[in-house]
Amino acid sequence: MEAEGLPLVESLGLRRDEPSRIAPPAPCVTFSGSRHGIDIHLVCNGKCAVHGVDNVGTVPAALTTYLALQALRPDLVVSVGTAGGFAARGAKIGDVFVATGFANHDRRIPLPGFDKYGVWACGAHPVPNLQKALKLKEGVVSSGNSLDYCQQDWDQMVASSAAIKEMEAAGIAWAAALHGTPLLALKAVTDIVDGDRPAQDEFLENLAAAARALQETVPPALEFVAGKTLAEL
Repeated sequence: MEAEGLPLVESLGLRRDEPSRIAPPAPCVTFSGSRHGIDIHLVCNGKCAVHGVDNVGTVPAALTTYLALQALRPDLVVSVGTAGGFAARGAKIGDVFVATGFANHDRRIPLPGFDKYGVWACGAHPVPNLQKALKLKEGVVSSGNSLDYCQQDWDQMVASSAAIKEMEAAGIAWAAALHGTPLLALKAVTDIVDGDRPAQDEFLENLAAAARALQETVPPALEFVAGKTLAEL
């Protein structure tokens, strides 16, 4: 979402690319710059031309990532955004988690082989040194296309040992895997999934605070990454 990305544009000193580095008709918006000797490209899904809101969900995320990987050829993809967190997994509002893996929780295909394809569980690139240096929490990120959830979604998130619930990362992971590009994810908690308040209320209340948490975490994360091999992360 733009509300998540624009504070990072400011803190990283990026400039909007005119035209976007991802050509139309894709609605993606790109920002570019350099920091600590590395080239940084921040890519947003853009706005829905029909409804005027941010394009969210796994489909825009997968499409944007696929096109960005083709256009920019990055060495590393970082999925950055806000998310719901599970108190049972130690999440509190404003915490930033680094992903240990990804899964879908709303792709239910009860056919042999397709059941696992629907979940499409995969690992994130391990970054134990980054996690320790920035004192980040860790856990599996589970993705779906609804802000709320039903009982079947809940059951799958529990089965995946999810610590974080959001709407993009599994789609990004699929696209990154196609290109063989390593992926890590940093997710700031806006709402408590296993709490007693509606997700939309907590999300709206805490979005700005979570965006600030990302603004405080992403620049030092990039500084840590700079000059290191993937094995050193």
